[in-house]
Amino acid sequence: MERRVFRAMGTEIELLVDADGADAALEAAEQEFHRLESLLSRFRADSQLSRLNRDGVVEAGHDLLRVVALSLDGRERTGGRFDPTVHDALVAAGYDRTFDEISSTARSDTWLPAAAGGDVTIDGERIQLEPGVRLDLGGIGKGYAAERAAELLATAGPCLVNAGGDIALRDGSWPVGVDDALTLELSNCGLATSGRDRRHWRRGERELHHLIDPSTGEPSDSDVLHVTVVASDAVEAEIAAKGLFLAGAERACAEADAAGTPAVIVTGDGRRLLAGGIA
Repeated sequence: MERRVFRAMGTEIELLVDADGADAALEAAEQEFHRLESLLSRFRADSQLSRLNRDGVVEAGHDLLRVVALSLDGRERTGGRFDPTVHDALVAAGYDRTFDEISSTARSDTWLPAAAGGDVTIDGERIQLEPGVRLDLGGIGKGYAAERAAELLATAGPCLVNAGGDIALRDGSWPVGVDDALTLELSNCGLATSGRDRRHWRRGERELHHLIDPSTGEPSDSDVLHVTVVASDAVEAEIAAKGLFLAGAERACAEADAAGTPAVIVTGDGRRLLAGGIA
């Protein structure tokens, strides 16, 4: 087993490949993360995403087009719970810089929530935003990068890519710990976790987090602490996890069961609920 760890997209990335002499594949997978970060990060002024947010329109490359299209499809399928247009709501809440910078910066305890749900149009290679709309692709961008890196690593052997909890797997059988008491045996799929217990900060007396409810423009008041989902790939898992988090625990269990989406839901009061076929 060969392993590589590095930082990209604001988190620790872990690459595992069950093969010897996989240096070239590991290097290619790492460079793919850095390449995609340079295109998709809202924190880099020269990224394609930042140009789109600044100008409202861009002739996009394949990757930005694909991630935006996947995001819009996710918005449609989750009834608007997953929504890439929460950029301004995140900024208004205080997530206007990298998380490391947020956690060390004092903030006013008041702000005005920003609306989400604006129009985004894809016409060939052109992406156009409705005036006043900007995109955040942080979570789905990590899932997409994990999948692209896994494709490259798989040329060397069975592999696992972990992008801060967004996991992509190819071939083999991999034990993945969801918590101290539950380990799932997974292969050729993706896993993602959405929660309010990792990226959070304070504004005055209020603790805020990065999971915006598009219907209010504020950090969600869901009774879910975090939810972990297994899906066909890391992108699908990311979309489903965000949707189930915002649904609240009772509805999330019902939706996961109905869709056959394996999910582990932990509530704010410490209950762990298994749904979607996990027993």
